[in-house]
Amino acid sequence: MDPSLDTWDFSPLISLWIHRFYIYWGFAFGISLWICFQIVIRKQLGKDSNLMDFVQSSILKDKTSQEKSLSKATRDLVTNGYISLQEKEVFVSGVKIFYGSQTGTAKGFATILAEAVTCLGLPVAIINLKEYDPDDHLVEEVTSKSVCAFLVATYTDGRPTESAEWFCKWLEEASIDFRFGQTYLKGMRYTVFGLGNSAYASHFNKIGKNVDKWLWMLGAHRVMTRGEGDCNVVKSKHGSIEGDFRAWKTKFISRLWALSKGEKKSCGGNCKKGRCKSSQHGSEEMEPGSPAQDGLHQRDTEEEEPFASTSEEESSTEDHQSLSSVVDVEDLGKIMNHVKKEKREKEQQEEKTSLFRNTVKNEASERRAMITPALREALTKQGYQLIGSHSGVKLCRWTKSMLRGRGGCYKHTFYGIESHRCMETTPSLACANKCVFCWRHHTNPVGTEWRWKMDQPEMILKEAIENHQSMIKQFKGVPGVKEERFEEGMTVKHCALSLVGEPIMYPEINRFLKLLHECKISSFLVTNAQFPVEIKNLKPVTQLYVSVDASTKDSLKKIDRPLFKDFWQRFLDSLKALAAKVIALSVIWLQHLQQRTVYRLTLVKAWNVDELQAYAELVSLGSPDFIEVKGVTYCGESSASSLTMANVPWHEEVVRFVHELVDLIPNYEIACEHEHSNCLLIAHKKFKIDREWWTWINYNRFQELIQEYEDSGGSKTFSAEDYMAKTPHWALFGASERGFDPKDTRYQRKNKSKDISGC
Repeated sequence: MDPSLDTWDFSPLISLWIHRFYIYWGFAFGISLWICFQIVIRKQLGKDSNLMDFVQSSILKDKTSQEKSLSKATRDLVTNGYISLQEKEVFVSGVKIFYGSQTGTAKGFATILAEAVTCLGLPVAIINLKEYDPDDHLVEEVTSKSVCAFLVATYTDGRPTESAEWFCKWLEEASIDFRFGQTYLKGMRYTVFGLGNSAYASHFNKIGKNVDKWLWMLGAHRVMTRGEGDCNVVKSKHGSIEGDFRAWKTKFISRLWALSKGEKKSCGGNCKKGRCKSSQHGSEEMEPGSPAQDGLHQRDTEEEEPFASTSEEESSTEDHQSLSSVVDVEDLGKIMNHVKKEKREKEQQEEKTSLFRNTVKNEASERRAMITPALREALTKQGYQLIGSHSGVKLCRWTKSMLRGRGGCYKHTFYGIESHRCMETTPSLACANKCVFCWRHHTNPVGTEWRWKMDQPEMILKEAIENHQSMIKQFKGVPGVKEERFEEGMTVKHCALSLVGEPIMYPEINRFLKLLHECKISSFLVTNAQFPVEIKNLKPVTQLYVSVDASTKDSLKKIDRPLFKDFWQRFLDSLKALAAKVIALSVIWLQHLQQRTVYRLTLVKAWNVDELQAYAELVSLGSPDFIEVKGVTYCGESSASSLTMANVPWHEEVVRFVHELVDLIPNYEIACEHEHSNCLLIAHKKFKIDREWWTWINYNRFQELIQEYEDSGGSKTFSAEDYMAKTPHWALFGASERGFDPKDTRYQRKNKSKDISGC
């Protein structure tokens, strides 16, 4: 036997074998416990799983239901609702801008507005009312979803411009025609911007107001308040009509943006009783007595009512309603005293507010300059040298002509003015008329009184002379300019206060004239016969002109288009004031200071050439020393005037008119002629001495007389005859030179030269 086996101990194995059944039972019991445990666990998990399945199925069911609902809505939208969706999203399909313009301002504004609308991404169309037929196309705006903007100007006497005349006539007739009715334009959306001049107070922006009213009466919906542009820089809310338009344009673009987003009203957040107050205030007030106010065209749409109460009025109404309830008789007196006290306080507050507003407005007006930036730009382009805030100077073409030795203006022929030494200026660019033949094309401002910032006369004269000399210097070395005349031209000897506007409106005109005379500069002042008091108070001038553009009230209104309502009486009073400048009383110590006075007649063919007897009566009223009769000068086509070359009379026609007029005024004769200017001079016979005419002026003698007058404090007087000079033969009517100075190279001809090139 192997001895190594003796070292092994098999007793543990034997013991396990003997007790093997116990081991099997332990394993079986453990497995049984594990199985039971697993069964319990699985049952619990099964319950939780069912719960989760239920929850998940519920969520899935809801989700599926929502998806089905959304899917159904989408299918419905795709099948029959795409156009409906498009209608809901597109609230403004485009903008149509209609304009009626006479001078081109409204047309320019239409272009600017179109550019602003384009920035919103909206289609825009600009339409000239002259080319638009409202009978066929206006009703289309009811369903077009467009917003229509009307830019319309008010022309003479509150009439529409020529381009908008038919549209306004049609709209007015339609608004009162029962066949159209109050809902003819229901659904059309519109706004109006009017262009006018508040100086014509009786019909300021009348066309804009009427178009707004007529559209409203036909059922159209006003989307925002009417805008009013004012050419009168004094009363314009924003300093100029351009500023008024910019302010309105900004509001319109903002309103248009809101409309394009689907907003029906512009709300300020202060709505009351279901009505938007901001919308109420945005509605335009109708004029008293209008058909809409009288109830002829009432509509249920509240935002389109022409009137709306303020919050104060509403609260006051509610207070009175509460007071109207049951009140004890003993308390009635107290309540009435309370009501009266509140009424007095309200009236006092309104009076203070009104006074404050007027004060602020007046202060703002006083600070406002006459020359706006837009006006400055326009006048500068025309060659004006602007001075300060209301004055200007410009080089006359006759000054240029005489520098070259080519002849002077008709004042040179009639009165001996040296045109190359004459400064044409004005201390006031504003005028009280808008004459049809205005050669400035109405670029200057208008007004009936001085309400602008005022510059001092010393500054005006100093800068006027400096600017004039600066313009003269530009001709140094120019071919044809005579050296001696260039040197003379650098010293101003005459001042024609006739550039543009109404110089006599300037409050310091007398100081300005005195400064001129101190500088040994003669003064030729022109006024349009609308300021009789100023003419009466005017200090002596070398020669005082009054424009007599017509001889009857109707023709004067048609030609001059004055701003004053009492223009005819002012015209007659001005002529009477002129007569006082030349009449000398028999008593020496009551003798008035006499001045040279002139009527200036501008003949407009087919307008004022057939009023000879009426002209003769006006001559007897003003008793002028001289009468200048001149054919109107055609200054080219202008939208501000309807004049054409057909209105310019031939020189022969002017001569014939003068002959016929002289036959009606026995104390006058034809003295001089300047054919080039189509002008003749009629002079009083007192200037014809020993059969020779003395229409020229002794300027040195005038300066001596005016100096003596100033030194004596106005007590030493003189007459027009004291500074007259003999008229040369070549300037007389009937002379072969026909007003052409023989010394001037331009007019050394014997025939009738009408060549004006180079002048």
